[in-house]
Amino acid sequence: MDLVGACRVFVHVGERGSFTLGAAAAGVRQPVASRRVAALEEHLGAPLFDRAARRAQLTVFGRDMLPTARRLVALADDLGEEAERALRRPVSLAVPDLCTTLDLAHLDAEARSHGLHLDLRPVARAERRSLINAHQVRLALETVPADEAAWVVPLGLAGTHPPHMRGVRLESLRVGREHIEAPGRRVWITPEDDVPHVRDRLARVRDAVGLRPGQVVLAPSVAGALTEVLTRDDLLLCSPRQAQELSLDWLPVRDAVLERGYVLAGTDDDAGARVRAHLTGALGRCLGARTEREDDA
Repeated sequence: MDLVGACRVFVHVGERGSFTLGAAAAGVRQPVASRRVAALEEHLGAPLFDRAARRAQLTVFGRDMLPTARRLVALADDLGEEAERALRRPVSLAVPDLCTTLDLAHLDAEARSHGLHLDLRPVARAERRSLINAHQVRLALETVPADEAAWVVPLGLAGTHPPHMRGVRLESLRVGREHIEAPGRRVWITPEDDVPHVRDRLARVRDAVGLRPGQVVLAPSVAGALTEVLTRDDLLLCSPRQAQELSLDWLPVRDAVLERGYVLAGTDDDAGARVRAHLTGALGRCLGARTEREDDA
């Protein structure tokens, strides 16, 4: 039995002295109202209305039960309103500061179409974990190795490449003996990719193909790395989406598979489940993650 629904009908009928008016006020048909009252009487163990009376007249027991039924209905209404407020409360989500304003706007718009309100916080990789630990955000996108990730973003080298190239090998950056004094072109790693599963793998390939240690460099910021790319013909390790945003040519690295991985982390399991259920695709597009079609290619 729907106890709250039955009490709601009981209160409306009892206050109006009419099953017809009470049913209309409760938003149900009169036969439904009669059945709900009968079920409530069976549940409580005594009649609530005098069936011999011409109108819906409360019994002594009914008059005793009416105040408590009112409180129950009011509490149920308060619970529903509180639930609506909780669902409308923005879900604070820390995302990579590499996400563009347009991508974040599309993500927010799709969230709203599913009744989710996001408070998006674009911040650097290290700060996302700090915000979670300090309970300053409910959820965050954290970097993990690709085999542990929900979203995988391919990485390659962006710069000014000759047309029709299908990829770039790090060994092509090796400084020849005839240019022994030249510094050599560098590959810049931005803070988002300063993690062992990217940085260390790239360093191993660097050493294997005979590049100088200084040819793979950690950049303090994307802007700083971009300056070097534009002025010294260096290369930026980044995703295709980033390269497009920065107006650079992007090519995959042929010497190694380099990827970013992301998972949704946080302490709010309910909000996390809702975000995963409705926004997995939108988050992938925002991150520039590889699509299923690309996986199958």
